[in-house]
Amino acid sequence: MKFAHLPSIFLVGPMGAGKTTIGKLLAKHLKREFVDCDWYIADQAGTDIPWIFAKEGEVGFRQRETEALKVLVSMPNAVIATGGGAVTRAENRELLKRGLVIFLDANVDTQLLRTKKDTNRPLLQTENPRAVLEKLYQERRPLYLEVADMVIMTGKSYPKQMLLEIIEALEKYHSIHYK
Repeated sequence: MKFAHLPSIFLVGPMGAGKTTIGKLLAKHLKREFVDCDWYIADQAGTDIPWIFAKEGEVGFRQRETEALKVLVSMPNAVIATGGGAVTRAENRELLKRGLVIFLDANVDTQLLRTKKDTNRPLLQTENPRAVLEKLYQERRPLYLEVADMVIMTGKSYPKQMLLEIIEALEKYHSIHYK
């Protein structure tokens, strides 16, 4: 396989960027295992993310996320979708650098459209989700860029078209780093 030498791939980006959707497609295309970090956390905890936020707060959730990433970074040949806030901890950013990181960059309009009916996003259960998304995007975008090996804009094309863009970017990355 052409990309066999590539390390595990981590997808980072804001809520609604398409990390899970694109991650599944990319993993299937590359014949790799797909793991959604939030699903992994929920499975390990035996409950859902809103419950964890309600009982442990964001700090408790972020600690669980760090523990999950410590396990997930050691998985070979995986595609892993991280939570939108995974990059907020320096320790997590260091962990992510063990793999190839793709930042799926989605503007606030795209995020709002994709998350408006999703009740599993505790940070958006507020009067003004747009304001929350704008604030989070401003705070987190520099952190996504810090860890990113490549940046792919989302929201302008369909998932399968985005997959082709990512494959093209991976081919360029592979030709530079694995001659």
